[in-house]
Amino acid sequence: MKKEVTEGIVLSQKEIAPSIYDLKIETELAQDAKAGQFVGVYLKNKSALLPRPISICEADKVAKTLRLVYRIAGTGTGEMSTLKEGDSVRLLGNLGNGFPVEKAVGKKVFLMGGGIGIPPMVELAGQIKAAAAEAGKADSTEVYAVVGYRDSKLFLKEDLEKNAKVVIATEDGSVGTKGNVLTAVSENNISADVIMACGPMPMLRAIKKYAEENSIKAYISLEERMACGVGACLGCVCKTKDVDSHSKVHNARICTDGPVFDADDVEI
Repeated sequence: MKKEVTEGIVLSQKEIAPSIYDLKIETELAQDAKAGQFVGVYLKNKSALLPRPISICEADKVAKTLRLVYRIAGTGTGEMSTLKEGDSVRLLGNLGNGFPVEKAVGKKVFLMGGGIGIPPMVELAGQIKAAAAEAGKADSTEVYAVVGYRDSKLFLKEDLEKNAKVVIATEDGSVGTKGNVLTAVSENNISADVIMACGPMPMLRAIKKYAEENSIKAYISLEERMACGVGACLGCVCKTKDVDSHSKVHNARICTDGPVFDADDVEI
């Protein structure tokens, strides 16, 4: 689908944890959304020329709705939190490549999310379950959502439980394992054939190392501040093993070549 600016209508918005907002928008973009993609949300403030990149939490193709769950991180997302039912909003999408859902079918898979990297795991779990059922491999596909929170504010936990076995880590130890997602994996003595992850860079570096040490295939979604969202400005790049055809150096543009990468292909 061509990346273009379109108008959406806000259906609802609510705060589901401190500074974490759940925004539902009616938009045609929902019909082609892939797990791991994102959209650019334009602001009313004319001084903010560029859209804010927000990952897709859920996409309902029938109802034509996108669910965006985001954290207030500055004035842009602060303005987004004031959107209310009936407001129109300009969106650029769908952006990025998304997770390779087919790689999880018939496998034991970890969906690992940390903080605001948790929302994409909701759609990903649903798409894996649907793909496994379609392929007749529902019984051989085992999905664990291994998610890390700061504290006991477990946003999206119930949503994840619909399509995955949820394993929780909290920084303060208030729920589940005290520590991070890899601590939770160790404490629960679970293993996987494939890992798909999204979260802060230190978490992704640790997952990449863990995957390499245990010969597990891993796909990671890199979070980076994006400008244009369509690969023109080279404002969001990561180091790669191969030379990028656009920049002619060992870089990849996270917004177009990613945000999901084979962990073996990037240096983080």
